[in-house]
Amino acid sequence: MILADGGSADGTPELAAGLCDRVVRAPRGRASQMNAGAAAASGEVLVFLHADTRLPGNADQAIAQSALWGRFDVEIEGRHPLLKVVAWAMNLRSRLTGVATGDQAIFVRRHAFPGFPEIALMEDVAFSKAMKRRAPPTCRREKVRTSGRRWESRGVLRTIVLMWRLRLLYFLGARPEALARMYYG
Repeated sequence: MILADGGSADGTPELAAGLCDRVVRAPRGRASQMNAGAAAASGEVLVFLHADTRLPGNADQAIAQSALWGRFDVEIEGRHPLLKVVAWAMNLRSRLTGVATGDQAIFVRRHAFPGFPEIALMEDVAFSKAMKRRAPPTCRREKVRTSGRRWESRGVLRTIVLMWRLRLLYFLGARPEALARMYYG
């Protein structure tokens, strides 16, 4: 496992050093960090996992049985009852559109990996669109478990509205930098 750190100031590289095979430093930003991790990896399959997400126990077998690229269903951990609905909707939307999100642990065969577009936000959506031109994603029903902390701290309904707004604006051609300011701001 490789941790790609984007210049965190909270001691993450030191804390992770004993928990992963390698720590690489990269420019801040999800796409650049994931690309740096991929460049440092030596395996035949790349799996992109958020720090607050855990793979299912049989992830290696599930990925081995999968096609060129794909993702897992997601379960969002937390107390708010709407988090189960959010996860269900994310999984359904992904199955219908073929677009995977970072929370779903995207995986891809190394030889097919084009890199994530180095944009400020929506790199997972842009990656999915590029990969869909090559092959449909494998949508695994096994579930990754991800933290609902961000959803709960921002407000679940407010976050749902924000995420749909960001996706709509991206679809309409908004610049990823402007969307990132809305997301992180």
